[in-house]
Amino acid sequence: MGSGIAAHLANSGVRALLLDIVPPKAAPGEDTASKAFRNKFAQGALANLRKAKPSPIVSEQVLAAIEVGNLEDDLARLGECDWIIEVVKEDRAVKQALFAKVEKHARKDAIISSNTSGLSIVGMTEGRGAEFKKNFLVTHFFNPVRYMKLLELVAGQETNPEVVKTVHKFGEEVLGKGIVYGKDTTNFIANRIGVYGMMRTISEMQKTEMSIEEVDKIFGPAMGRPKSAVFRTADIVGLDTFTHVAKNCYDTLTHDEERDVFAAPDFLQKMVEKGMLGDKTGGGFYKKDRASGGKDILALDLKSLEYRPQAKVRFDSLGAAKDIENVKERVASVMNADDKAGKFAERVTLDVLAYSSRRIPEIADDLVNVDRGVRWGFGWDLGPFEVWDAYGVQKGVERMKALGLKPAAWVEEMLAKGRTSFYGVQDGRDTYWDIPSKSVKPVQENARTFRVEYLKRGNKKITGNDSASLWDMGDGATLLEFHSKMNSIDDDIIAMMNTALDETEKNFKGLVIGNDGSNFSAGANIMAMLMAAKSEDFDSIRKMASAFQQANQRMRYSPVPVVTAPFNLTLGGGAEVTMGGNAVQASAELYMGLVEVGVGLIPGGGGTMMLLRNVFGAYAADKDFDALPFLKKVFLAIGTAKVATSAEEAREFGFLSQQDGITGNRDFLLSDAKSRVLGLANGGFRPPRPTRFRLPGPNGAATIDMMLYDMQLNNQISAHDRKIAQKLARVLSGGDTSPSVLVTEEKLLELEMEAFLSLIGEEKTQDRMMFMLEKGKPLRN
Repeated sequence: MGSGIAAHLANSGVRALLLDIVPPKAAPGEDTASKAFRNKFAQGALANLRKAKPSPIVSEQVLAAIEVGNLEDDLARLGECDWIIEVVKEDRAVKQALFAKVEKHARKDAIISSNTSGLSIVGMTEGRGAEFKKNFLVTHFFNPVRYMKLLELVAGQETNPEVVKTVHKFGEEVLGKGIVYGKDTTNFIANRIGVYGMMRTISEMQKTEMSIEEVDKIFGPAMGRPKSAVFRTADIVGLDTFTHVAKNCYDTLTHDEERDVFAAPDFLQKMVEKGMLGDKTGGGFYKKDRASGGKDILALDLKSLEYRPQAKVRFDSLGAAKDIENVKERVASVMNADDKAGKFAERVTLDVLAYSSRRIPEIADDLVNVDRGVRWGFGWDLGPFEVWDAYGVQKGVERMKALGLKPAAWVEEMLAKGRTSFYGVQDGRDTYWDIPSKSVKPVQENARTFRVEYLKRGNKKITGNDSASLWDMGDGATLLEFHSKMNSIDDDIIAMMNTALDETEKNFKGLVIGNDGSNFSAGANIMAMLMAAKSEDFDSIRKMASAFQQANQRMRYSPVPVVTAPFNLTLGGGAEVTMGGNAVQASAELYMGLVEVGVGLIPGGGGTMMLLRNVFGAYAADKDFDALPFLKKVFLAIGTAKVATSAEEAREFGFLSQQDGITGNRDFLLSDAKSRVLGLANGGFRPPRPTRFRLPGPNGAATIDMMLYDMQLNNQISAHDRKIAQKLARVLSGGDTSPSVLVTEEKLLELEMEAFLSLIGEEKTQDRMMFMLEKGKPLRN
């Protein structure tokens, strides 16, 4: 956990010093006085950051920001630190001893925090001075630190409020975290509610004799939860960690009316005793089947504690939920269903909702902090009170009473006052029911938070169609929002790209392209292209691809600046839109690539030329510039369907430039993109000159094909793989040209179109497209 926090600080551009204990034992021949030995644990943790999956670092380059040391030789270096984070074992005596040492070396103005998930601030800071306590708080990060948005802050009775404000601002704006305020209670907010929910699910499951795969299917995406649901989540966290958190609740929460829920059932205790701890030991509730080479996943039979093949899970309510995109409607649909899955989901969920209501003000002052804690800490799409709103508050209270559950008195008081939901909208902004004042208050959020939803509420729509809309962001900026399925590129989006430019060029200063979806864009609409190819309607495909190329080019050379704001999946056509603008403001979590070879194609919207343009940069036409190494870089990025796993890596691959911006907190992405586009516009923006390229022509393509020949000979690629790669190499090499001739962007787009159309007519490519649609993974034919 400590190395994960250090890694995320480095991800965010912050220098970190990682200290660990000196190893208690030496291996034969080790020099116990050497730094190599004494820093061994911290150095090992740093090395593990390179290998961990999912990667805790956004680029290997960030590791240069982390220094290592040990807790005996390097404590004096704490005087260099602005913020000291303790992440040692959950043992009060160990923490107290460490803080006694920290107090001697820390600067008087240094912030000191603990990453504890369960120990009290009063106990941890016993014996420390007033100055120490004034600068002390709990900063509870969730694991994996890079990916989990939640950062719980808990202040002690003596903590200076300015210290809390400072950490809040830094955590939100630099580290990109969602900040939640908890109370100094066992396991704070997220783990208290989340673990209760998991333990309650296990308890109910035993009564109804459901299998673990049935429970995970119910409490997965159908109920607005992650795919890991309940038992897969426990495997990821580790059953030893999970049971420790539950036991901590059971041991310390003697006043909790549901204390017994936290008692681990026999099968869970036996699993921990046997070392069946989940992913860290190769098996927990699930295990890879060695007989199938790890392709099949076995599930645990809780009675025998033996693994068995997973059974197919089919429930009518879950089948119906698949077609409901709106998460609130989907959750309500499942909970209202009459089948076994629906009844199970309703019973367990209502129990968790009632429990959550009774925990205010014990664990948090308001329902917003509870909802955010569970959403950001456990990956739920909706927090407990948002789920209750979706189901219906009044209906929920009635059903709870019918099931023998007890909601908090304040919920019925709220209903008695005529407020029928926990959340509402007033003047375009979110409001919530404030329990102490018994009135409605605005939900607090950072001024940089910006969502398309706010524009919808403010009736800021300029125009739109089924797949895209244009919005007035204010201050002279417009926003083009994609809202097709998976935000895939289709004719309507291409048409709206042109409409957006027409309107912005006429009446506004600049255009932003972004949205509130789960992903920026998963690429082109493969189904539509495949249907046209099967019916040999290649004219329609040509028209669409050509229109997309032209729309991307028009964005690049429009008299008004265009800033794209990509995040999460930004693949194929989504990557082309991103590179088509004048500047990019990307989310730090960006998974971007030109992945068309996965369906037997090459990019068709200008992606080949755009990546060449990015990688070659100012030297594209330089006669002293050896193009081949850079050409190879572009070829491998497209030919191997490389996907950058962060915005920093996208820079390294050439999808983004060094000048493009990166936003750590996704909530701020559209606001930052708006600032960027207005900065360009107000700074006297001029569109760039088109690039001309000095490319090697047939000699370059032949050089690449020599590599492909060897790969085919060694069965590393198929004949069709080679054909696709040969066509890609011809495009990137400039076709029939030579280094003495400058190739225009238009010529490269023509070559790309020719190759794209020839490949989509191939039967093996069409088979790959169909396989991707059916199986969700590439076919190697």
